[in-house]
Amino acid sequence: MPKRAGAQSELRHRNLSLVLRALAAGDNLSRASIAAEVGLTRATVSTLVDELLAAGLLEERGAQRPGTVGRPGTALALAATGPAGIGAEIGIDHLAACVVDLRGDVRCRTEAPAANRGRPAAAVLAELAELTAQVGKEAAAMELRPVGTTVAVPGLVSPDRGTVLRAPNLGWEEVAVAESMGPGATLVENEANLGALAELWLGGHDRLADFVHVSAEIGIGAALIVEGRLFRGARGFAGELGHVPVRPEGPLCSCGAHGCLETFAGEEALLRSAGVGTPRALRAAAESGDPAAIGALEEAGKALGIALSGAVNLLDPQAVVVGGPLADLAPWLLPGVRAELASRVTDRQWRPEDLVTSRLGRDGVLRGAAYSAVRPVLEAPANWLRR
Repeated sequence: MPKRAGAQSELRHRNLSLVLRALAAGDNLSRASIAAEVGLTRATVSTLVDELLAAGLLEERGAQRPGTVGRPGTALALAATGPAGIGAEIGIDHLAACVVDLRGDVRCRTEAPAANRGRPAAAVLAELAELTAQVGKEAAAMELRPVGTTVAVPGLVSPDRGTVLRAPNLGWEEVAVAESMGPGATLVENEANLGALAELWLGGHDRLADFVHVSAEIGIGAALIVEGRLFRGARGFAGELGHVPVRPEGPLCSCGAHGCLETFAGEEALLRSAGVGTPRALRAAAESGDPAAIGALEEAGKALGIALSGAVNLLDPQAVVVGGPLADLAPWLLPGVRAELASRVTDRQWRPEDLVTSRLGRDGVLRGAAYSAVRPVLEAPANWLRR
């Protein structure tokens, strides 16, 4: 008997999550629509929905909109109040924090310029903690309750320990980030991984479950989504696309090797080649038709295409998603990427439209961090119901 009761409880927990995740994928569904989506009976879904409504995880929005077949039901959506997640981002030249609700919508956000390269980690984390406290207070005023914080870092991390193992562009080694952020549930994750997860969860890609996500700031990062999950590799360091050699005879990279992608398509290399000082100035120069800026972006695109063609040949993803600051430069960068992919990818079914520009842009990492903090409520709502 106890074993059967345990199995029933586990089934109920799973079904609660199915209902919530169905609504995360599409708002304004009726009980009948959810039942058809998740493969449960209407009676079962109705009972589960009533529990989730009582717990404040769902809200009703009146009659389902016209166009539905049969008698319209009551439209349901994830609640705009209740559990939320805080995301925090450590950039080379900025700090940022935001709060998202269960839907993944940004409810409050703040950012501050900060020269973090070589700056003591304690000072950076103290300032970041102030920003997260600020957005946490703003969230509370909106009847949101943050359930955790995720910190995005440009470096190699140990999520289990909450530690940055090495972040060369910050000058950090073995920094206990989670400990320094004060009380509460804090996770630490590589920024490229969070950018990829943001695309998976919030990017608006229809049924895209296998892709390579590439982004760049000072360095170039990539992350792999395989069958709807983040692929970390045996040691947790998968995705170091920036240190793939594209021209072995090329310049010395900070990693000690020669001709890495980062030396041709990283932010510093791009700005130097274009003769401008900031990414915003680079985009402005490209928009004005400046030959040096356009030439720099074309060459960077070719180098990026060479590196990505190896990834595509090896992994056979559905798509390559270009995000972060690279998305702002897509009009000038992507033609070179497409040309290299077209000439180097062995699968002739690869199509130009399989190279996708992110809709999230620069905010992808921060939103991915915040949503990863509240995502456990969708995965295990029964834990929230007990609070």
